[in-house]
Amino acid sequence: MSFPFALAVHGGAGTILPEQMSAQLEADIRAALAQAVNAGHKILAAGGDALDAAVAAVKVLEDSEHFNAGKGSVLTAKEMVEMDASVMHGLQMQVGAIAGVRHIKNPVELARDVMHHSAHAFLISEGAEEFAFKQGHLFTEQDYFFTDRRYDQLMVLKESGDSALSEASYPDDNKHGTVGAVALDQQGNLAAATSTGGIANKRFGRVGDSAIIGAGTLAENGNVAISSTGVGELFIRKMVASDIAARMRYLGEDVKTASETVIHGELKTLGGEGGVIAIDKQGEIHFALNCAGMYRASIDIEGKLSIKIFANE
Repeated sequence: MSFPFALAVHGGAGTILPEQMSAQLEADIRAALAQAVNAGHKILAAGGDALDAAVAAVKVLEDSEHFNAGKGSVLTAKEMVEMDASVMHGLQMQVGAIAGVRHIKNPVELARDVMHHSAHAFLISEGAEEFAFKQGHLFTEQDYFFTDRRYDQLMVLKESGDSALSEASYPDDNKHGTVGAVALDQQGNLAAATSTGGIANKRFGRVGDSAIIGAGTLAENGNVAISSTGVGELFIRKMVASDIAARMRYLGEDVKTASETVIHGELKTLGGEGGVIAIDKQGEIHFALNCAGMYRASIDIEGKLSIKIFANE
C-alpha cells in the first residue's frame, strides 16, 4: 500500500514585515525555501524515507547564510557559533539530538547519525564532535560560519546590553532563527528535523528548544510530525510539540485546531512568540504562528508548491 506524501519547511518566525524587507532579500529567501522543499520532496517522490527527506530539506537551509542555522548561525557572547539540532522518526519513536557543536557544517546530519549509530539519544559539545569525527564528519573551521552581518549584529547587542531573544539588530530579519522540516513518506512514516544557531549573544552553553524532543521536534506515526520556531525557553516550558501531539491523540483534534490552540493559547499567554509546522498522518499540512511572519514552504499531497513569509499571506 502506498501512502500520499508531502513535506513542509520553515526558516524562522517573528517580526517579519514587508516594509522592512528588501526585494532582493525576500527573493533570495523564497528561492532558498523552494530549493529546500524541492530537495526533500524529490526523496519522497522516489519512495525514500521521511527522515531522509526532512534532513535533506534542512541541510539546504543550513547551507544558506540567510537562516540562523549552519552557515548563517548567530554568534555567541564569545564571538563563535554553537549549534543545536534534533531529529525524530515516527516509526519506532527513534530520536537523535546534539547541542553546542562548533565545528560541524550540517548539525542536522549529525543528529541523524546520533539516532542511527549511537547508543545515546542526545550528545553535547566536545563529546558530540568526537562522535561526529568518528562518523566521518569533517572538521569545519569557525571562519566558515562567520559573516559580517552576524558580527555587526553581535556588536550592537553587546553595546546595548541586550541578551537577545530575537535578532533585533537586523531590521528586515527580526525573527527567532531556526530551520526545520516535517515529512510524510509513501510508507506512512512521519518525521521531523530542526536545526538552529540559537540566540545571538548567548552565554554559558545555552540550549533552546530545537534540540529538545517534545519541545522543538516531534514525530509519531499515525499522528503528527512537528517542528517549532520561537522563543526557545518558552517553547520548552510549554513543551509545544508534545502538547500539539497530545491534543490530537487524546482529544481527537485535527492538526489545525491543535496547532492553533497551543500557539495562540497558553504559549502566547506566557509571552511566547513563534510558530510551528505540522503534518498529520493523511499528509495535511498546517502552519501556525502568533507573530508577523514565518518563513515557510510546502509541497502538499497534490504536488502543489506553496511559499509564504508574512502572516497575512
